[in-house]
Amino acid sequence: MDFEKRLERAIERGQHQGDAQAREEAERRMGESELKQLHTQYQLNLSEHIENCLRKLADHFPGFRFNTATDERGWGATITRDDLNVAGGRRVNNFSRLEVVISPFSTVHILELRAKGTINNKESFRRTRYQKLTEADPESFQELIDLWVLEYAELYASKL
Repeated sequence: MDFEKRLERAIERGQHQGDAQAREEAERRMGESELKQLHTQYQLNLSEHIENCLRKLADHFPGFRFNTATDERGWGATITRDDLNVAGGRRVNNFSRLEVVISPFSTVHILELRAKGTINNKESFRRTRYQKLTEADPESFQELIDLWVLEYAELYASKL
């Protein structure tokens, strides 16, 4: 490798180190209250997106009940469905549920998205995604919410 390419790579590495140091410095300067305010802003926007997605999903599968989730587990929404099947004189309850929430603010200063899906009494998937608050990208979280809801819809439809 010639000197010019090595020089360019060294400069790039230095710039990346400078960017990382600037982010760390910004995080140190951000106080606890600013971080909490940032988390609340993300939580409100993302929980609204979660609610919209789950309402639309429930509209496509009649029988699901929609509920908002605002408790110690986080903010978001759940849809649930309890079906009773009577086949061959036997009663079988089939429970299906999807919960998508943004975890509450914590001292680790992360934005965490969690999803848990159950179809016909069996957990079909469990997903978690988190990023440091100072580095969080709300658009990527919205894309993940869309992806996870679509994944659940596909799984649920395949079990009908």
